[in-house]
Amino acid sequence: MSTALVWFRRDFRVADHPALDHALDHHQHLIPVYIHAPGEEDGWPPGAASRWWLHHSLKAHAARLAELGAPLVIRSGSDMLAELRRLIAETGATAVHWNRLYEPAIVARDRRIKAALREAGISAESHNSALLAEPWEVKTGGGDPYRVFTPFWRNAGARPVRMPRPAPARIPAPAQLPAGLPVDALKLLPTIPWDGGFYAHWTPGETGAWAQMEAFCADGAARYHDQRDLPAAASTSSLSPHLHFGEIGPVQLVQRTRQLVAENQAPGLIGNVEHFVRELGWREFSHHLLFHYPATTDRPMYDKFAAFPWRDPADYADDLRAWQRGATGVPIVDAGMRQLWHTGWMHNRVRMIVASFLTKNLLIPWQEGARWFWDTLVDASLPQNSLGWQWAAGCGADAAPYFRIFNPVLQSAKFDGEGRYLRRWVPEIARLPDAALHAPWEARPAVWLAARFSPGRDYPKPIVSLSESRDRALAAYTRIKGGGEG
Repeated sequence: MSTALVWFRRDFRVADHPALDHALDHHQHLIPVYIHAPGEEDGWPPGAASRWWLHHSLKAHAARLAELGAPLVIRSGSDMLAELRRLIAETGATAVHWNRLYEPAIVARDRRIKAALREAGISAESHNSALLAEPWEVKTGGGDPYRVFTPFWRNAGARPVRMPRPAPARIPAPAQLPAGLPVDALKLLPTIPWDGGFYAHWTPGETGAWAQMEAFCADGAARYHDQRDLPAAASTSSLSPHLHFGEIGPVQLVQRTRQLVAENQAPGLIGNVEHFVRELGWREFSHHLLFHYPATTDRPMYDKFAAFPWRDPADYADDLRAWQRGATGVPIVDAGMRQLWHTGWMHNRVRMIVASFLTKNLLIPWQEGARWFWDTLVDASLPQNSLGWQWAAGCGADAAPYFRIFNPVLQSAKFDGEGRYLRRWVPEIARLPDAALHAPWEARPAVWLAARFSPGRDYPKPIVSLSESRDRALAAYTRIKGGGEG
């Protein structure tokens, strides 16, 4: 009877899992395995918030697999291939199936593993569970990768989406399984309990992913287009960490939300759902870009931006620390950074605002922001993080124009006019009237007095002049804008 290893990575689900499904169709016995080797991530091992999620997602996934009759075998080491070979020797497995990941270092590693296993006579097959379309499948008319989202999605979004497969009723495992580690042995949780706020906001695991999906379908989906930019509204799906860890897949999301339209003919629902699907398209686009332009994790896509006159680290160290701690004196920026620290997540509109503030008002390199987000986001995705920060800095594919500098005060007033988001995350200013919340330093002294508020004492004054820093950024971008693209 043939035995296959099903190698789980960031695909912690059993429903619509192509590697698992293929193994079930072609082998009599399956052994689910997870190998922890963060040293092979080539400079981007999971950050602290991602490790928190990984711990709880692995726990949930191991419990689910055990229910289905095939306990998860967890190993840890510095060499994935060596550990797979040990597992093959211990189990007599003749095949290994896994779902693809797309980070540059992992792509290169997986190619080496596949070639080595096949050379040893092992059937080694990878599958697509993370994307609607593979990065190499979507091409321009000339056969090149895309650099602009709209034509990319016109192509990719027009492709049919297959129907997802249900979870298996049982996974047949051999009577004897190799030894494994408990999840706790991986030591993924923080030793200092800074993660207390995470537990109230998240339920990692496949069950938690579907509960969040259904909550979105029941409420936020119908208001998605109109309210997705409002940070105080519960109109976004909050599914990004579940997607990143593969607890739910994009095929499932597209088909479930389109099923919602078929079941409920509410006015405008189809437009809201298709807008949500289009946002999934940006996730697809980020994977497409990183696959074809792997250096963009650290370097701007367009060469001219390598000469951008960022401030020196010694000069911006205090400002970077204030930004990280949510102590810039600009309420919408500080609210976002505090939400990030407390929950491991930040509303997408606010991500754009805080990124623009860091790169343009503070002239701090986008790589600093990318590294901070990588460590503090539970949904830290290398493709999306790289695309987002290069977009904000104006140096990447389909980026914001260099002269587009978000005014955080205007953004705050437009998208959080009543200050619900600000008052939640920046309680120091909560007593101020709505009109004064977005720029407390500009309020009249009588307003401060009535609210018993003292700028600089109760809440910091801005660490930078928004108007002067905008002019400084425009001057810096003007110096390089004639350099061409590439």
